[in-house]
Amino acid sequence: MEKKEKPLEKLTAKELREMALGMPGIEDVHAMKKEELITAIRAAKGLPPLEPKKEKKMAVKKEKVVLTAPQLKQKVRELRGKREEALQQKNWKLAGILRKQVSRLKKKTRHATA
Repeated sequence: MEKKEKPLEKLTAKELREMALGMPGIEDVHAMKKEELITAIRAAKGLPPLEPKKEKKMAVKKEKVVLTAPQLKQKVRELRGKREEALQQKNWKLAGILRKQVSRLKKKTRHATA
């Protein structure tokens, strides 16, 4: 029964060095880093070069909008009205979410006036 080979990327640098030592055309194995070993082994085996990983895009942070105390209080009133509607419609999940939002805004109001 044939044993399947692990992908080169999953092997450790030590395992890659041992593999590279047995291959002709690869020199200075002990000075190579893992990425260099993978590239050299793929070239020696005749495999196409590995595509570089895509760089992660940095998320652009939004500027914080600082609301004044009267604006925060107005927002609290609006959310309380929406919560009342949710309670009348027996939408308990939405009412709970709105209650937490009101609570957070009330805390911000206390900090804004202090």
